[in-house]
Amino acid sequence: MDTRQNSFRPLTLSTLKPQTGYIRPYFSTPSLVTVMDCALEVMTDLNFVPAAVVQDELDIESATQKMIARGVRSLLVTDSHHDVIGIVTSRDLIGDRPHQVMDRLVIPFAEVKVSHIMTAAADIEVMPLQDVLHARVGDIVMTLKHSGRQHALVVEETEFGEKPMIRGIFSASQIARQLGIALQQHELAQTFAEIDRAIQGAA
Repeated sequence: MDTRQNSFRPLTLSTLKPQTGYIRPYFSTPSLVTVMDCALEVMTDLNFVPAAVVQDELDIESATQKMIARGVRSLLVTDSHHDVIGIVTSRDLIGDRPHQVMDRLVIPFAEVKVSHIMTAAADIEVMPLQDVLHARVGDIVMTLKHSGRQHALVVEETEFGEKPMIRGIFSASQIARQLGIALQQHELAQTFAEIDRAIQGAA
């Protein structure tokens, strides 16, 4: 006979009291903003939201399913040491890049890996967290617009010589949604055009 069962006791249960609230995470559903608000309001902070990552050796079909499951349009690409070596977007996965790789390497679609189509770390522009802390939403919009990119990474330098860490991610489409813009499509030029109209209308 298992004597451990005798050491367990049921906890006391009661009914839910009226006017009971609930704990909400520090970063909950993104709220509406204006271009003058603090840039942190539109940054996905990886201290509070788990990073959407994918291994560089994963096939692109699996990467697409992972992106859909997380409900995101970009994934950080990591190596076996969990270091970020690139970024892959939905445009990379469904655009011309996979077919270009197939033609260049003479391989079937199933053998195209994330590492073949990602934007490598050396080509990714990042902004320091220290600058973001003093920036406004409008500053981030201008930064993305000038770089011609849908996403931007925020890097936090650590103390004592430790390696830098990606702290956050900016997304043009998310910023548009938080500005109250209903996007009909996810083309980058269209996104910025809608944001420009919203800014002019608010001026």
